[in-house]
Amino acid sequence: MVDIITAEIIRNALEYIAEEMGIVLRNSAFSPNIKERMDHSCAVFGPKGELLAHAEHIPVHLGAMPLAVREAIKVVKDFEEGDMIIMNDPYSCGTHLPDITLIAPVFYRGELVGFVANRAHHSDVGGKVPGSMPGDSVEIYEEGLIIPPMKIVKRGEIDRELLRFILANVRTPRTRMGDIVAQISANRRGIQRVLKVVDKYGIGTYLKAIEAILSYSEKLAKIEISKMRRGESTAYDFLDDAGQHWDKPVKIHVKVTIAKDSITFDFSESDKQVPGSINAPRAVTISASYFVFKSIIGGEVPSNEGTYRPLEIITRRGTVVDAEPPAAVAGGNVETSQRIVDALFRALAKLVPERVPAASQGTMNNIAFGGVDPKTGKRFAFYETIGGGFGGRMGKDGVDGVHCNMTNTMNTPIEEIERKYPIRILEYSLRPDSCGAGRWRGGLGIIRKYQALATIKVSLLGDRHRFPPWGLMGGKNGAPGEYILIRNGEEIRLPSKTTIIMHSGDILIIKTPGGGGYGDPKLRDRRLIEEDILNEKITVEHAKKHYTIDIQ
Repeated sequence: MVDIITAEIIRNALEYIAEEMGIVLRNSAFSPNIKERMDHSCAVFGPKGELLAHAEHIPVHLGAMPLAVREAIKVVKDFEEGDMIIMNDPYSCGTHLPDITLIAPVFYRGELVGFVANRAHHSDVGGKVPGSMPGDSVEIYEEGLIIPPMKIVKRGEIDRELLRFILANVRTPRTRMGDIVAQISANRRGIQRVLKVVDKYGIGTYLKAIEAILSYSEKLAKIEISKMRRGESTAYDFLDDAGQHWDKPVKIHVKVTIAKDSITFDFSESDKQVPGSINAPRAVTISASYFVFKSIIGGEVPSNEGTYRPLEIITRRGTVVDAEPPAAVAGGNVETSQRIVDALFRALAKLVPERVPAASQGTMNNIAFGGVDPKTGKRFAFYETIGGGFGGRMGKDGVDGVHCNMTNTMNTPIEEIERKYPIRILEYSLRPDSCGAGRWRGGLGIIRKYQALATIKVSLLGDRHRFPPWGLMGGKNGAPGEYILIRNGEEIRLPSKTTIIMHSGDILIIKTPGGGGYGDPKLRDRRLIEEDILNEKITVEHAKKHYTIDIQ
């Protein structure tokens, strides 16, 4: 046995190791997507691939990463000190091809004591469009280079042949190389820090402590479940479509069962996989389920493998939430994961309404630009996501203009975009009146306007244009998203998933969805309504329409 104080000290040390890995990765990366937006995640694992701790990074990365580590252990059987595995195959490690994962074993005096790993979204990994995020792909082969688990570092030396092969298949090899080397550096820092912990407490104490950490987290999770109302609830929600090859709504269906000390999420009745990029590997569904589960059990329970032991996740192979290869999956990670969260919250609202918010924007508004910069003559690829409104919740308004639920990134600074790419940002603001009305209103969406300064190819991959974020407990829906192209003064409305060519002078307007409201709008405090009008978050017309009060 190990005393609880020592176990808690080790748990906190492991969490900060993951945080420090993220700092190294961010500071060393070349691309704005990793350096500025921090679209990366880091975690520490036990010797069997069990998740021990992670930083406060990207939920959709972190929930799937344990599957990647276990796949690496299964495929690569000859780990040696100094090795690192690289992989991005979504059917092996979850998420989508731009998310490249690096995994490193940690040896202490010749004995394997665990792994460190990080995952980073690269702004191009080849494929049919710059940015490798097509909304109209039907096979994974269109989305970029597929990397099965392979050793990118052998006994401390980078495999230059493998690296050269990877770089030959991307549009911006120098940036890709910089980001991969940054990932290697982050893992090396993680190894150093884990070895210091093991050396300080001894290998026996360390291994006993990680078992104690997982058992304690499982116990805390079960205690939280026991406080919830038991029962069964079903719900469903829709993605707008799957792009040009499937212009029909796609249903995510879930049945939630809360028992004495366990919860089951059953997605078996969700739609079959479709010819489009919104199919999700099972690992993405696991990630979204972990996020919701952790949200409802509360922040006092640590996030590790023990936390999720009381959760059972059921999917049906060949569906949009458990796709089979070679289905395209670029959007499953970023859009379907969001809708899985919405469906789960909708079902849980019938059982634990005090723990559930109204729907947030429900999309990541993925946008990727690429082309040749006329100033330098070099290819460029740029990728970012755009925030929106968070849903209102009991006692609190939703947050304005943030990345919601399965994403947790920052924005790309305007200065960085304009310095590096032939793009000008004309507007970046909150979107007035986009919030769902309620006793606690939803958060506002965002308006972002891009002007092309050269001919560039643009991929858009979003959702919630047809089905707006829903309100809860009498709250109203948030505003749906809108994408608009302005060319020669003419407004052209764009679908949520498309690829276009922008010419110099063209303007692209992204209007992201607002969050749904929570509670009856008639009960909203008049002072809060007047503050929103004063701060230009809502107009007088919006207030009169939704709150039925006399506003001068």
